[in-house]
Amino acid sequence: MLLFFVWVYQNFAIFHIEANVWTWVVLFLFTDFLWYWYHRYSHEINLLWAAHVVHHQSEDYNFTVAARITIFQAVFRSLFWAFIPLLGFPPFMMTAILLIHGVYPFFSHTQTVGNLGILERLFVTPSHHRVHHSSNEIYLDKNYGDILIIWDKLFGTFISEQKEEPCVYGLTKPIHRYTFLWQHFHYLFEIGLSFKRAKGFRNKMRTIFGKPDDIQPEIREELEERIFAGAKPQVHAQALSRYIFFQSMLTMTLLFFFLLYGNYQQLIQLVIGGGFILCSVICIGGLLEHEDWVFPLEMLRLFLLLLYIGLTFYSPLGLVLVGCFALIQLIFYRPLAVRYKKVLRLERR
Repeated sequence: MLLFFVWVYQNFAIFHIEANVWTWVVLFLFTDFLWYWYHRYSHEINLLWAAHVVHHQSEDYNFTVAARITIFQAVFRSLFWAFIPLLGFPPFMMTAILLIHGVYPFFSHTQTVGNLGILERLFVTPSHHRVHHSSNEIYLDKNYGDILIIWDKLFGTFISEQKEEPCVYGLTKPIHRYTFLWQHFHYLFEIGLSFKRAKGFRNKMRTIFGKPDDIQPEIREELEERIFAGAKPQVHAQALSRYIFFQSMLTMTLLFFFLLYGNYQQLIQLVIGGGFILCSVICIGGLLEHEDWVFPLEMLRLFLLLLYIGLTFYSPLGLVLVGCFALIQLIFYRPLAVRYKKVLRLERR
């Protein structure tokens, strides 16, 4: 995204603002103001809510919730940030300020910090943000700020945490399936079905650009029944639990390796390794739900892993193993699939 901001600055900047104490202060206030409206619109416009909803699905509230950010949300957010280089703030100033905006919210996603006294008047505190993540009716659509709470107070969206109203986290209408794909795309499916059923151009546009209130909550249950054929929550065998844990650790290890050495790898390695990580996340979600489509994705995932290892370590033997593995997949696909499900006990109950 940084390259996009540099491109906007070099080609479309209205002014060329120099860095000094006052411009840093103005930039900080401007970015926090933009964040407020980006965040508020992400709750008030269906298309933007579809990108942001993953962040609010968790029924727990801790530091990990801060990491529930989708690529779609990053793209929409960047469109708001584009106003910064457009006005003429240089990219290095923008990078520094956005780094602060990226780090600060992490610490507001916690239940361990109580009221912070006088700081509650000016800053977004964990107490303020707990309210934002709550599905209690009294707390809905409140406290959108990122660092400063003044915007919520100014635009009428502020409420403090009430002792007599403990926060309940998650969506007002929870999802009942937890695969990676469903978590990311369920609201787009809901918009699509609502759009199909809406009568007239105006009503169809409301399903896309209107508020989440315009989408009937029953549609989610209907889609889950259609797509998952009424499958019930599964009881996991011990072998499956161990396998999921192992695959999660393997995926996290490779992701850590990516973060450390990504700059030293070729594009093809990054694409293949990224494909393995994406397939792993989807596959783990499918395993938790005992989905039938897991095995072919598992084979693709292992194929990508072997190919990545072969390319990374420049091993001819590794590439030969990749070819052999692909051949074995083709020849013994069916018996391997049966054995895979039997060992992990993936039969639906």
